[in-house]
Parts: sequence; structure tokens; C-alpha cells
Amino acid sequence: MSQTPLVLKMGGRLLQDQAALDALLKVCAELKTQYPIVLVHGGGDQVDQWLAKFGFTTEKIDGQRVSPAEQMPVITGALDGAVNADMVARATLQGLNPVGLSLAAGGSLEFDINHKLGAVGIAKAGNPLLLNTLLAQGFTPVFSSIGLSADGQLLNVNADIAAAAICQLVQGQLVLLTDVPGILDATMQLIPTLTAAEAQQLVTDGVIKGGMKVKLDAALETAQALKRNITVAGWQHPDDLLKLMQQEAVGTNIIYTESN
Repeated sequence: MSQTPLVLKMGGRLLQDQAALDALLKVCAELKTQYPIVLVHGGGDQVDQWLAKFGFTTEKIDGQRVSPAEQMPVITGALDGAVNADMVARATLQGLNPVGLSLAAGGSLEFDINHKLGAVGIAKAGNPLLLNTLLAQGFTPVFSSIGLSADGQLLNVNADIAAAAICQLVQGQLVLLTDVPGILDATMQLIPTLTAAEAQQLVTDGVIKGGMKVKLDAALETAQALKRNITVAGWQHPDDLLKLMQQEAVGTNIIYTESN
């Protein structure tokens, strides 16, 4: 069994498609015979629904949710409560032995605050002890994207950024799963490989923006920190994960280069 953990970020419509989620978690159970698995999830659609029920409006800046402090009890209830509990329930059915966690559990991650977006955390690697202990004992950590400031304020954290920080914490392999097959060019065709320089050009040209730019930035930072390639791929074909772990090309491969 490899000692390099596989960190999977799940989000988007996947979390509202139980059959697709179950199929993906079944593949995760197969992969777990070869790699320790860590799951990190978002849940933006569910948060939107919850906020609407409580009379709040949703605003995003550059692909990230504005999270005023007064909305955090609702956002936390959706992500760290409902979505995380459902993820743990579905993962349990696949024999993954999951443990639901927030990003601050055991000091796993530490956070600065992006005040422009409200109670939004900028995650960085913290203490790996809890995570490494759980992995060594055969558990599958399932992280919601809720963090905690040094003074105890609940923070909303972009799930791609959270997954990147968790991956750096455990020196793992990162796969960011998305609603599209990977990173797409101006004609909506999949880009199989992407260097930092090529990525910057696509951002300059306005091809990559919003939520996908957040995802790309997280991938590039992790590639640089870990000196290994990062994958951005769609969740619609779970067996692609098996291909990926057999070194077959899947989605968009973010290439680490010395000149990044």
C-alpha cells in the first residue's frame, strides 16, 4: 500500500446526485486498498438553498462566496452539518470507515481572514498529527470546508483552497473534482496538460475566471509546494480515478515545472 495519501475534493452537482456520489465513493473504497484517502467537500448549492430559506441573499466575488458573519450559522449548518453528515453516511455504506471533521479539527489547518469577503478563511497547513493518526488507523477523514479563526470565529473556506492545504499538510496527491471534464479552452475543449505559464495566459485572455480560476490557483500552488502534478477532472466517470492512479491521462494535468 502506498503511503502517499490521495486527497479528493468533491463539490458541485455531485453532492446532490446520490447515485453519482455513491458510485464515486465505491471507487474510493477500491482505491483505499492502495492509498490512504482524504475527502474534502464543498456544498455551494446546498448553502444557496439554506441561505434563501433564511431570507439571505448570496453574493460572489471572483468565484468566491461573500460570507458575512451573520450568515455563518446557516453556512456552517449546511456544510459542517447536513452535507458533511450525508457524506459520512454515504461513505459508511461503502465501507470507507469515515470520520466527519471541520478543517480546524486538531489544529489541522490554520487560517487568515479574507476580510473583503467577510468571515472567509485563507487556509494553510497546520498540525498533521490528527490526520496522520486517523489515516494510520484506517479511517477516511471527511472534511467540511468550515474553518476557525484564532479568536474562535467560524470561517467559510473555499473547498478547493481547503483541499490544497490539506494535501500540503499530508504531502499527498491532489485531485480536484468538478462539474466539467477538466479545464476547458476558449472553444470549451478539454486542455489535457497545463503549465503555470500557459495557465497565466488563459487567465489573461479571460478564458479562465471565477470559480475555475480559484481551482486553478489552488492546483498551481499545491504543485509548486509538493513538486508534483495536480489533476483537475470531472466526477461523472468514477472509473477515471482508477485510470488516473494507473498513470493514465484523465482531465487536466497541472504540470509542475522548476520554473513555476
